[in-house]
Amino acid sequence: MAAITASMVKELREMTGAGMMECKKALAEADGDMDGAVDVLRTRGLAAVAKKAGRATNEGTVMAIVSDDCKTGACIELNCETDFVAMNEKFKAYADRIARAALAAGAQDVEAAKAAEIDGETVEAILTDAIHVMGENTQLARVAVVEAPAVASYIHGGGKIGVLVTFDVEGINPADAAFQAYGRDVAMQVAAINPVSCTREDVPADVAAHEMAIYKAQAAESGKPEAIQERMAQGRMDKFYKENCLTEQTFVKNPDVTVSQYTDATAKELGGTIKVTSFIRFQLGE
Repeated sequence: MAAITASMVKELREMTGAGMMECKKALAEADGDMDGAVDVLRTRGLAAVAKKAGRATNEGTVMAIVSDDCKTGACIELNCETDFVAMNEKFKAYADRIARAALAAGAQDVEAAKAAEIDGETVEAILTDAIHVMGENTQLARVAVVEAPAVASYIHGGGKIGVLVTFDVEGINPADAAFQAYGRDVAMQVAAINPVSCTREDVPADVAAHEMAIYKAQAAESGKPEAIQERMAQGRMDKFYKENCLTEQTFVKNPDVTVSQYTDATAKELGGTIKVTSFIRFQLGE
């Protein structure tokens, strides 16, 4: 039996990224042979995961789903190394399982999602399995779960952008096909235009102040009286709101109406009321 030194354990650990005790056991099993010890760790899945876990994850997919009753939704970003794997249906199936686990657990962050279970398996274990099966480093980048009287989702570009939109509704079943078609349209709007907020009241105060300062400076350069400058700045601010607030934006599928007008028309058609309340937009790698 070859003597296993601390330097040998250190070398194997640096080569594989496996734990110190695992490296010591592997060296003992391989009778001190370094290559044999690496094979032992790979056979146990330890070296493969560790080596891949250090590689860059610049690709992946975004998954957005809603519950059957359309009152909760989850959005996740799952990263991998190459676009080839990101577009693979098996990889997307992993993303779907992770999103469903996060949804069921109401996970609000990555760590909570990793601890979540689905079909008796934790998300942490699912990620490890994905690394083995897909052969690439796989990391859960971010997670969001929302709950509201109504939720709709949209995925753009095969997983490049994922959106969840929440609504307050009265007299309308959120799982109704007509409502979900409307909700998907609004979520598509968020994906396409990337608004700052739902309404002008929701625009962060610092963002509004920054924009107004710019418009006032632009108006001042005109040399016109201060009262006119103020109207000029306010007019540009109104334009900013119309372009950047979801409900005031021109509806991409029908430029003749705003999202708010489309919402009101849908509510009337469905015999209830609808109010857009919030949205989450995940863009891959953002």
